[in-house]
Amino acid sequence: MGGIVEGRVVIVTGAARGIGRGHALEFARQGAKVVVNDLGAEVDGTGSSTGAAGEVVEEIRAMGGEAVVDGEDVSDFDGARRMVERAVETFGDLHVLVNNAGILRDRMLVNMTADEWDAVIRVHLRGTFAPLRHAAAYWRSRSKAGEPVDARVINTTSSSGIYGNAGQGNYGAAKAGIASLTIIAAKELARYGVTVNAVAPAALTRMTENLIPGGRRPAEGGFDPAAPDNIAPLVVWLASAQSRGITGRVFNVRGGHISVAEGWHAGPGVDKDARWDPAELGEVIPALVDKAAPNALTSGRIPNGEE
Repeated sequence: MGGIVEGRVVIVTGAARGIGRGHALEFARQGAKVVVNDLGAEVDGTGSSTGAAGEVVEEIRAMGGEAVVDGEDVSDFDGARRMVERAVETFGDLHVLVNNAGILRDRMLVNMTADEWDAVIRVHLRGTFAPLRHAAAYWRSRSKAGEPVDARVINTTSSSGIYGNAGQGNYGAAKAGIASLTIIAAKELARYGVTVNAVAPAALTRMTENLIPGGRRPAEGGFDPAAPDNIAPLVVWLASAQSRGITGRVFNVRGGHISVAEGWHAGPGVDKDARWDPAELGEVIPALVDKAAPNALTSGRIPNGEE
């Protein structure tokens, strides 16, 4: 099986269904050896099973590819280490880590429980950190041993995190943290031959079906911009040798549309060159805000039609 990631060893977390499944299958089509990680939990994180992950592995093998199931909990620090070790022991190396696993426990802030907050932060943010930490240690050790490293990390953030969405304070906070971690990790790991990027996908999956009710479906055989498989081409390209010069960036992707998410940056400002008296700021701060671009909508677009 030839392709742009021929021979590369890839871990995809949360790969049994939805977007992660699409990633795993496309990596296999493009020649990668795939570790299909999935705890098999429900959308809210409860329960576990490797059955669906096993089906993805069988589908990859049926097309002539190589894959193995991994049922570790990515938010468990030692479990994440074992997952990385399994990739290396099974296929001899690790070149790509795709952090995709996630859960939802949506609630308005006034109703959210501490457990609902902690569960989402753990799976998304800790579940991105732990695999990244162990993969990075592996690549660092190889680099320090003088071995060539050309590795990739692709994290999964969300419009809820980088633009904001009511009712998803826990999820959005975790996803914003992942976007920030992506930029920081890109700076730290460049010296070892590792690039780190993130995608903010939009697709119709188990996690989003209740957020996008009654969406229009395409005619049979027509292109479906909401299909979860549409996210994989960008992720696979970011995992390839062709993407070597791209790192520390976040990409919006839905259907056939890809855009670069532009992060926080310093806007209009003023410098008194002395300590402010709070009473002075009543005119200063509103004037600065009036000059600044408004926050983006959840779609990523700036109000008034500007991209």
